[in-house]
Amino acid sequence: MVDAQADSWIPDICKTTGGAKPAKKSGKKKGQGKKGHGNAKHKSTTAGPKTGDDLSDDVDQLASDLATRAVLTGEEDIPEYRVPVSQLFPDHQYPVGQECDYRDDNLWRTTSEEKRALERDQNVDYNNARRAAEVHRRVRQYARKVIQPGMTTTEIVNVIENGTRRLVEASGIEAGIGFPTGVSLNNCAAHYTPNAGDKTVLQYDDVLKVDIGVQVKGRIIDSAFTLTFNPRYDPLVEAVREATNAGIREAGIDVRLNDVGAAVEEVMTSYELELDGKTYQVKPIRNLYGHSIDPYIIHAGKSVPIVANGDQTKMEEGEYFAIETFGSTGKGYVVPEGVCSHYARNPEVDPKRIPLRVPRAKSLLSTIEKNFGTLPFCRRYLDRLGEDKYLLGLRNLVDSGILNEYPPLNDIPGCFTAQFEHTILLRPTCKEVMTRGDDY
Repeated sequence: MVDAQADSWIPDICKTTGGAKPAKKSGKKKGQGKKGHGNAKHKSTTAGPKTGDDLSDDVDQLASDLATRAVLTGEEDIPEYRVPVSQLFPDHQYPVGQECDYRDDNLWRTTSEEKRALERDQNVDYNNARRAAEVHRRVRQYARKVIQPGMTTTEIVNVIENGTRRLVEASGIEAGIGFPTGVSLNNCAAHYTPNAGDKTVLQYDDVLKVDIGVQVKGRIIDSAFTLTFNPRYDPLVEAVREATNAGIREAGIDVRLNDVGAAVEEVMTSYELELDGKTYQVKPIRNLYGHSIDPYIIHAGKSVPIVANGDQTKMEEGEYFAIETFGSTGKGYVVPEGVCSHYARNPEVDPKRIPLRVPRAKSLLSTIEKNFGTLPFCRRYLDRLGEDKYLLGLRNLVDSGILNEYPPLNDIPGCFTAQFEHTILLRPTCKEVMTRGDDY
């Protein structure tokens, strides 16, 4: 969730690279036509039953659609998606993420006995985060298999969130979803999840950002990826994925936030793609940031830029960060636009000191504090808890400052945006990319 203002599967991204920029990448492919360029329009009518003709005549896509239907009805027969991860790891020691040695003046940390002792003291906390990360890997692996054009965004988030609840053994604020699943499309870069009644249907020419959060005992794992079905967007996706990896390489104890942003910007702006005969440089969305993460607080005190911005604040030992980058074919700048779905309680405001003029707001606040605390939530989650007729109370809580709202963030219409994100932990001895997987 963005701040606005992988053993053999692990790629070798932790090595220091030289200063040479990668060659410009072009999206033009031989024989590629102009099918589907421009604003991808979404059906606003209720999606009917899917058939092979709805998605494709291809048998594999039909099979995938049937698998999706099985998930939505609870009939899937895939053990990795049915069994809680605690049962897959009986000793409750969860996989360690990608470990990267620190560089230069911090290389000594790798072999420091004192720093190793500090890590042993934090093992329970680390293990909670690793459990959440393992859930994230398994949920997204399945989601990537079943998400297809023709599904509604509501179906997509249900697949992801039902799987998350099952695998993490959701239990109130002890463990569960870390924040509403983002399924932002095309020029919308972040903070879109469907509200009740939203009939948006995923199209073949859409660029879909999937942002998933999982938490265990307040340790929030935040990681995102981009899905496309038309290969003409491949250079955009590659640019953002590699820019995120560059930010991860640069991040570390005592590293200045500006330096992370500069590394991201250098890689991302070296890519181009061609759409309908026009060449676009991939631009970082300069007013979107990664962020530090504290227990139960998704956006903690530090913002990680994705362009050089002069911020001399340093990363510190023990901090968790979401390193996330966004690339765009538009202006590289987003504005809030559209119906809001994301909310979170403002941890800096004491609700007891705020008079509420709408009686419904008081009972709604009680529900929010009991079920979410300071974790982000969305309207669908309130619906799921049986809340109704709450919009006026919700608005009162926002206007009073008790809740923050996070509306969709959009670049200019007609452009396309992509996102990749990992959660990292700056351990005393090394940097751990907690969400690294064999997919990204």
